[in-house]
Amino acid sequence: MNISTSQSSATGERLKTREYIGYALGDTASNFFFQTFNIFLTYYYIDVWGLSATVLLWMIPIVRIIGCFDDPIMGLIADRTKTRWGKFRPYLLWGAIPYGICGYLMFAGPDFGPTGKIVYAYITYALMLTSYSVINVPYSSLLGVISPSSRTRAVASSFRFVGAFGGALLISLFVRPLVKYLGGSNEMLGFRSTMGIFALVSVIMFWITFTTTKERVTPPPQQKTNIREELGELFRNWPWVMMLIASIFSTTFVALRSGSTVFYFKYVVGDDGKPMFHGLDRTTIFLTTGAIGLVLGTACLGSIARRIDKKYYAAVLSIVTGFCFAAFFFLPKDGFGLMLAVNALAQFCAGPTSALTWALYGDVADYGEWKFGRRSTGLIYSASLFAIKTGMVVGGFLLPLFLDQFGYVKNATQTALALLGITLAFSIMPAIFALLKAVALLIYPLNQNRVDEIERELAARRAVVSSEGKPA
Repeated sequence: MNISTSQSSATGERLKTREYIGYALGDTASNFFFQTFNIFLTYYYIDVWGLSATVLLWMIPIVRIIGCFDDPIMGLIADRTKTRWGKFRPYLLWGAIPYGICGYLMFAGPDFGPTGKIVYAYITYALMLTSYSVINVPYSSLLGVISPSSRTRAVASSFRFVGAFGGALLISLFVRPLVKYLGGSNEMLGFRSTMGIFALVSVIMFWITFTTTKERVTPPPQQKTNIREELGELFRNWPWVMMLIASIFSTTFVALRSGSTVFYFKYVVGDDGKPMFHGLDRTTIFLTTGAIGLVLGTACLGSIARRIDKKYYAAVLSIVTGFCFAAFFFLPKDGFGLMLAVNALAQFCAGPTSALTWALYGDVADYGEWKFGRRSTGLIYSASLFAIKTGMVVGGFLLPLFLDQFGYVKNATQTALALLGITLAFSIMPAIFALLKAVALLIYPLNQNRVDEIERELAARRAVVSSEGKPA
């Protein structure tokens, strides 16, 4: 490890803009699929490809349970990887093509008959979750070693989520128009062609991230690897436990609300797909303005990320987001302008919250090294991916559950009960999970003053190790 670089970074040295942007593009690549899954996958499976809500009700949790160890296993593997490119960057190079292929196959839509479709959906969903772990556990872990400075990592995280939400903006703005343009009246063909384009672009972006970033923090040179001890230390790391809980709540409300958006506008608001503004329908306008709010909110964070206490700021923003979500249960269904304004505020606050939450994982890695003398960055960051998948499972389970239990019938006029179920899934339930996230963040024990103390102690330890290793 280059101690002089690390120590200067610890005092506040910024990375080059090229590296910040290169790192951000990795999450843009991830969101070409992740955000598409959040918004369109349930709709695609049920209304386009013809699976039943009951099938999805069980498919998502079953596949996730089968692959529940993907993320920690990948974290352990990455922590033990040693190459000339570092521990985490090589997986951006090696994993990009399989990731792109698996994402495309989920929307390939072969006509295998009712049973064949179910089997195909199970297999491709499982492969996608595995490929997501292979590339995104190392990508997320890279944030923990891109700088030893907590404040610099917070800036890098804000860039990352500008890239992530920039990807979400592209998805919100272009998926529905691309599906219609490329597929015409054949919605299946439109999704297949659109995802082929996204697959190619995501591969290229991951390769750019690989070439533009560096790893600057390495484990202590005397560190020994021991899986049992590392896992034990992980569960004794109270900040990690609270971040895991907060992240699960976060991804749950994102998955539930995103997945219910198309249903809400199609059946509750009555969006018939006709252009409203510059060729865009209500659903696309709503998704696009929300994504713009995410980008702007996260971009605003960048200028203050080095001067704030991340945990309290993120908690307050989560509370505002939760109340905005809950408001949609009471908003008039013909008040589209008011919907856009409330949603823009919700997303403006949600964007920085996500960036701050992920930056906190780097602080958790520092805490683990300080307390236990062992740095398991990959294993700690694997929790973030585990939380994403767990949140997707919970959100992905609740949405078809609401559709099924409230009597939803695809492509039909819905009963009042079915409309209530869709509205609850879009408003009250995401609001509850957003508020639970705020509670978890307030319980999280590391404030910025404590993080700064830990950072200084680690820098002093590394300086001692460096001086002891020099020849007399």
